[in-house]
Amino acid sequence: MGPGNQTNALEFLLLGFSQDSEHQLMLFGLFLSMFIVTMLGNLFIILAIVSDSHLHTPMYFFLFNLSFADIGFISTTIPKMLVNIQTQSKSISYAGCITQMYFFMVFGGMDTFLLTVMAYDRFVAICHPLHYPVIMNSHLCGLLVVTSWFISLSYSLIQSLLMLRLSFCTSWEIQHFYCELAQALTLACSDTLVNHIVLYIVTGLLGFVPFSGILFSYTQIVSSILRIPSTYGKYKAFSTCGSHLSVVSLFYGTGLGVYLSSDASSSSWKGMVTSVIYTVVTPMLNPFIYSLRNTDIKSALKKLLGRTFYVQ
Repeated sequence: MGPGNQTNALEFLLLGFSQDSEHQLMLFGLFLSMFIVTMLGNLFIILAIVSDSHLHTPMYFFLFNLSFADIGFISTTIPKMLVNIQTQSKSISYAGCITQMYFFMVFGGMDTFLLTVMAYDRFVAICHPLHYPVIMNSHLCGLLVVTSWFISLSYSLIQSLLMLRLSFCTSWEIQHFYCELAQALTLACSDTLVNHIVLYIVTGLLGFVPFSGILFSYTQIVSSILRIPSTYGKYKAFSTCGSHLSVVSLFYGTGLGVYLSSDASSSSWKGMVTSVIYTVVTPMLNPFIYSLRNTDIKSALKKLLGRTFYVQ
């Protein structure tokens, strides 16, 4: 590729984990297995919620949207990686890279906002149980989800449009298994100051504000639980938010790892491993966390699977 602005004809190279053929085969099997498990797990959660009228409540409405976002999140990166391994190719087109970035930010943002909304839902349920049906009405639930989608779509669109104004010249190798925004910015040969300012400010706000909301909700929740006199009452109250707290810890713990490993001084291998946990393992584990710790979901899944096998 010659000098000058070659953006229109550009193909990025996703270097991924390993170029060894034996490792490639192992990686293909591993990521294909995780992709299938994630898709089936979240699809079963969605079908269970839709099919059981007892689960048509605010908490499960948000869980339905979280499972949908997780399906989109993993579908943004892993299929392209599997195709590249299968075809022994590392390339992704310029348009494909921008598109992948866009949807990655959309579904990643949705996960962040939905976890915040779910924390607020648990806060109202535990701290204001008598007012819960009034506060968490269908109008507010719909508004919270629509607002989450709007912010995620808008922010992702802004970042994608800012990427389109950049020129890419002679360097096109991305040290990752997907088009990661921060790494792609380092390849640009035009000024990226505006991109970096927007990236750090908006990412900081979209990270700090939702996390602060979750922290505030759980501070109030813990305070309310400690005031419950009986041990059983405390256990029952905490069990209603235990699954969500586990998912939040996993999501934000790995998300922080991705943010810290995006620094240029960090090992690219360590950054990719952390990203795998964030983008693949977390969406894969969410259905198990919610189904294993939630009797309502387990009951709905048993009914769903029972009807499926009965029909067959």
